[in-house]
Amino acid sequence: MELTSEERAILGGKHGEAPRRALQYQIEVGRFWGAQRLVPVSNVHMMGDIEVMGDAGLEYLREEARLEARCRVPTTTNARCVDFAHCDKLGQDPAEVAKERELIQCLRRMDVVTTDTCINYQTVYQPQLGEHVAWGDTGTVIYANSVFGARSNFEAGPAAFAAALTGRTPEYGFHLDEHRRGTFSVELKANLSDLADWGAVGKLVGEAHQDYFAVPVFHGYRRTPTADELKHLGAALASYGSMAMFHFVGVTPEAPTNLNNLKERFVIGDEEIESVYSSYSLGDGDARLVVFSGPQQSLPEMKQLAELFHERKIKRGAACASRSSRACASTSCRTCRRCGCETAGPIWCPTRRRS
Repeated sequence: MELTSEERAILGGKHGEAPRRALQYQIEVGRFWGAQRLVPVSNVHMMGDIEVMGDAGLEYLREEARLEARCRVPTTTNARCVDFAHCDKLGQDPAEVAKERELIQCLRRMDVVTTDTCINYQTVYQPQLGEHVAWGDTGTVIYANSVFGARSNFEAGPAAFAAALTGRTPEYGFHLDEHRRGTFSVELKANLSDLADWGAVGKLVGEAHQDYFAVPVFHGYRRTPTADELKHLGAALASYGSMAMFHFVGVTPEAPTNLNNLKERFVIGDEEIESVYSSYSLGDGDARLVVFSGPQQSLPEMKQLAELFHERKIKRGAACASRSSRACASTSCRTCRRCGCETAGPIWCPTRRRS
């Protein structure tokens, strides 16, 4: 790989042992993917919770903190696995909760901002067209690439953290023009009146094209989709198809205007959407636990849930929870009192009112 003078200085240990290790790791990743160089990034989003990192990850962060590692660019964390306000009610292991607290402190010592959200693109930072970032998490990367026209690969935990310490990432994949072009078209004839329908579209397209470098081009829809609709579409595409980018003609900044060169064509109507729902086995229909999540709920989604629960009661013996970022949850609690819900941190749980 071609290294700049600054990168050679980092590799030589001039800026400390932690960034030296990080850059050495990035060079190996770059070699694996055939990257010719590293590209500077302006923002990093990383996984940072004990459920994902485990004991080995916690020890790794302890060592990095002892080496006085510091982030060179703004760095935020993804959704957390522990809600400290409700961990006892949820029956979470006290030992794991204690590890989560220590892990957070390690991250903060290294200048990581613990935002604890998987919708950072809605609540924290919106990169610009052509801006290189190093984000990890299924929904964040595809949203950044597609809706903003920013550039990122799916960065694994160590890769994202390394980018935070060096301020750069290997230039491969969706940092390059050649991988950002549409590869097949999807005509949307379905009504798509519910947010869940957009997730169903993502499932249909993703399962049929399980390829990291497949880039669908959506067209033909009757209106401009909302940010939350694009969020659910992207998260489903990434979850079912490992896709990192899509185009939406007339909506996303890099969408092509001429689809004639796309040989493969896909059409989704209401019948295809219904086939997704009918494919799930509901068993006896017992639903004593209902969770609204994946991705976290935005403010408009939280407001919609409040309206749906207004003057209604949860059936005795059932429980309901909604996950959002701390910022969205606290704002929802301050601005909406219609549903009589209980809001604390990222868990919104209307459990006070029962029939």
